Amino acid sequence: MDISDILSGLIDTNPSPVVICDLDYRVIYMNKTAVKDYAKYGGADLVGKLITPFCGEEAMSKVNMVIEWFKESKDNNRVFGFHNDEKNTDVYLVAIRDKKGRLAAFTSIHECRTPETGESYKMD
Repeated sequence: MDISDILSGLIDTNPSPVVICDLDYRVIYMNKTAVKDYAKYGGADLVGKLITPFCGEEAMSKVNMVIEWFKESKDNNRVFGFHNDEKNTDVYLVAIRDKKGRLAAFTSIHECRTPETGESYKMD
């Protein structure tokens, strides 16, 4: 088993949607939750497609600004995007860098705002 199998397994177990895009704004990976959450837009068929048709002009402008900010410094790796009121989650845009620190891709991270809205797990 190589590291890519381990990392995709880790991403696939995330209960939040994970969509990874390259620097051309093309979807290169979606976890199972993202495939389900974005089924009305094509689900798994979104892999290989640009995100631009699915974002409004204002949202794409913000994404462009964030990507440029990521490129300015290896220390610029995470920025608040918006709050999803329906799911009570904060959404952050996150840089994905290669081993040399170069920007390679980006994703969004969804974080529950309060413990009450997070998933509870029972271990028996």
